[in-house]
Amino acid sequence: MMPQTRPPLLDVHALGVRYPGARSPAVDSVGFFVAAGETLAIVGGSGSGKSVTARALMRLDPDAEYGGEIRFDGDDVLAMPPRRLRALRGGGIGMVFQEPLSALNPVMSVGAQLAEALALHCGLSGRAAQAEMAGLLQRVGLDEADRMLASFPHQLSGGQRQRVLIAIALAGKPKLLVADEPTTALDAHLRRQVLVLLKSLATESGMGLLLISHDLPLVRDFADRVAVMHDGRIVETGPTERLFAEPAHDYTRALLAARSVRLAAPLPAVAATLLRARGLHCRYRRSRGWFRTPEHFDALRPTDFELARGETLGVVGASGSGKTTLGLAVLRLVREARGEIDFRSGDEAVAFSRLAGESLRRTRRHLQVVLQDPFASLSPRLTVGEIVGEGLRVHQPDLEPAERRRRVIAALAEVGLAADVADRYPHAFSGGQRQRIAIARALIVAPDLLVLDEPTSALDAHIAVQVLGLLAELQRRHGISYLLITHDLAIVRALAHRVMVLKSGEVVEHGTVDAVFAAPAHPYTRSLISAAALP
Repeated sequence: MMPQTRPPLLDVHALGVRYPGARSPAVDSVGFFVAAGETLAIVGGSGSGKSVTARALMRLDPDAEYGGEIRFDGDDVLAMPPRRLRALRGGGIGMVFQEPLSALNPVMSVGAQLAEALALHCGLSGRAAQAEMAGLLQRVGLDEADRMLASFPHQLSGGQRQRVLIAIALAGKPKLLVADEPTTALDAHLRRQVLVLLKSLATESGMGLLLISHDLPLVRDFADRVAVMHDGRIVETGPTERLFAEPAHDYTRALLAARSVRLAAPLPAVAATLLRARGLHCRYRRSRGWFRTPEHFDALRPTDFELARGETLGVVGASGSGKTTLGLAVLRLVREARGEIDFRSGDEAVAFSRLAGESLRRTRRHLQVVLQDPFASLSPRLTVGEIVGEGLRVHQPDLEPAERRRRVIAALAEVGLAADVADRYPHAFSGGQRQRIAIARALIVAPDLLVLDEPTSALDAHIAVQVLGLLAELQRRHGISYLLITHDLAIVRALAHRVMVLKSGEVVEHGTVDAVFAAPAHPYTRSLISAAALP
């Protein structure tokens, strides 16, 4: 007699998702399954339908029209009444969203949000809840539990917020965890730590793991099976080892080839210094304990560096190492930052760190930024055209509306977006599309320097290469300089000329990309390069 095979924990058949007014479905005839204790990864391009598929499993989009069948633990999700659906969300299926700043409540502390999840799904409160919260934070790699629990989302780095989201998702002890880009904001070393944690939970407790990701090295190392999505459909699926060794579909082959490119524009023979920082540092004041004892935290220790015209300097390091603080300090967007910054625009050299008022506003046109979280940095009340044209309204207020519109369309075209995008709103786009909108907004005023804070964190490898290729071409054509802040060493190798490694707010290594990647001198740099598993 044949042994009885248990049905999959999650079984999806012919899933279709369509939004009102859309010409075509966002997801069309998608089918897959996840067994208990198994990890299935869904990979694909920006806008391919990965995240829409993930949200459909709990019917998170109230205006969407669903078709097909979603069975979880034997129950039909599409037929569930509201009460059972609420129990499913967070209890049966946990979710780690892609953009932590949008998913976390900005007016509640981390402790309050964790306590809410534990009370709702586990009935815990008081000391039991406190002990469980501390354990959850430790499991996702967050030290100083007391400080973390008392912190608010805006006081944490992007990587710390992402790990808080994972802790909240695990609080309900779900049978299935849907992780939508769960390591987007983490450096290579911490990405692997988090995936080791999630994988061990799936294996030991029988929890299924559905991993939505564009990080192919992580997928290769942690997924049991892979499904590749393109244009709302699954075009290829199979065991991870076979799919990476012998991809059958052209799109899969393009994704796998994208991580080995080198796009850095050649530096001119004589490159003038554009930016010079001396003793740049940032110290925050914070309070701890019941008596709110004041103390200081050095987010960035005194740092010196230069950036030449037409050069890209990559800044890498762990989540919370001070990378973003350095970028914001260069732009003078952090009040606590101190140090000297000299900037040269054209033939004019200015002490940027000492400017104020109208002089500061005029000079800021030449320094633009692309922030890490595009959804949080794009106003939901403005159309894409209004968002991208915002810099023109500030710095060229006398520009005719028709000319402003023409420049907006041209900027969108440069980042691969069609003209009709200008009349839509940010919520209508995928994370990768929103990131390209943010890049267009920065480029439209023709800056000399772009601070790129994780510019491709929301993009799959194939689309990321397109965006990086665009940035490299703009650098060749216009001599733009980039301060590239990222945890993805493949991005640094592709685009940067020099790299600076930060650890706990301090520069531990600095040199050309070729020299540092070939022979890293600091143990921390070696660990980052090893964890990145570069092809």
